[in-house]
Amino acid sequence: MAAVRLRLRVSPRLRSIPLLLSQPDAATVRRSFASASPGPAPARAMAGPSSSSSATPSPYTTLVGRGSCEREIKRSKFIAIAAPVPNELAAMAFLDQVKDPRATHNCWAYKLGEQFRYNDDGEPSSTAGKPIYSAIISSGIDMVMVVVIRYFGGIKLGTGGLVRAYGGVASECLKDAPTCLVKPKVVDV
Repeated sequence: MAAVRLRLRVSPRLRSIPLLLSQPDAATVRRSFASASPGPAPARAMAGPSSSSSATPSPYTTLVGRGSCEREIKRSKFIAIAAPVPNELAAMAFLDQVKDPRATHNCWAYKLGEQFRYNDDGEPSSTAGKPIYSAIISSGIDMVMVVVIRYFGGIKLGTGGLVRAYGGVASECLKDAPTCLVKPKVVDV
């Protein structure tokens, strides 16, 4: 077993305080550095046919089919369309299918297990895509994409108004959409 060197950086104020450290074993050091890494957590892979049978995928709630909702807020027309999507490629295909090039903005968000993305499509930062994603999270639905199409009506809503409008129409769309519980099965080959 190799010796482990532990190097501490102590601020000048704390140098007068005696530090009592026991020599940690290598496994403890590896665990503490792995849990304290400042970078993003690695993506979790879904269990497939090549993975072990001990890691069974957990059940999740998703949409049965497409759902939509339309609201008019200060003369702007907001149309939310939600659909179940199995992967990122299907999500982008759904976006291409429903987006309207004549609309002022086509904002969207999707959640596929631990993977997610959202887009503001020209709206001020975090006023459209992020509220749509928050609506997905609060609904508890997974493997879903929501696109909100906005036709500008001539009255500016402000950042708070945009957040309420996009998040509200997405939440209403997901609330009214029919859902089902999916329980993935692991098949031993």
